[in-house]
Amino acid sequence: MRQKPTVLSREIVASSRLFRVEAVQLRFSNGIERTYERLVGRGNGYGAVMIVAMLDAEHAVLVEEYCGGTDEYELSLPKGLIEPGEDVLAAADRELKEEAGFGARQLEHLTELSLSPGYMSQKIQVVLASDLYEERLEGDEPEPMRVDKVNLRELSALAMHPQFTEGRALAALYLARDLLIQRGLLEA
Repeated sequence: MRQKPTVLSREIVASSRLFRVEAVQLRFSNGIERTYERLVGRGNGYGAVMIVAMLDAEHAVLVEEYCGGTDEYELSLPKGLIEPGEDVLAAADRELKEEAGFGARQLEHLTELSLSPGYMSQKIQVVLASDLYEERLEGDEPEPMRVDKVNLRELSALAMHPQFTEGRALAALYLARDLLIQRGLLEA
């Protein structure tokens, strides 16, 4: 295993309501020094969750929301921040109720994904939700989200959809699809 670089210094060089930019001065094992900048959270450390919610054996829930980063309405999976004192599965159930109007009787943590590890420290927990029932909670979204669905057999077409650009959501859908196939719950 490679030796991690030595951290010579860390400094917050910019800050906003949501993010901080940290400059990290590093020395690599070969003696070369570099400054890396990375986006770090505000220090709460609770993380985030993304939910692959199965309506039936082959259809997952999508939501449409305005995304400030792209300045577009985008399709994605329900997701959100984990609140203080909340575990991953409880956060997944709450976010699913807030964003899509469904609760889940079965929740399973699948994996953790990084967003952009070269520049960001944030990670997101991926949860598979099934045995859904209708229940809506008031959330922090500025407007109601449109709820849609995708057939897990049509993920290649979804990846070409102009409103679906989020790579971590696509990865989560493929992971869920493959797991359901392995378990014999979805035909290949």
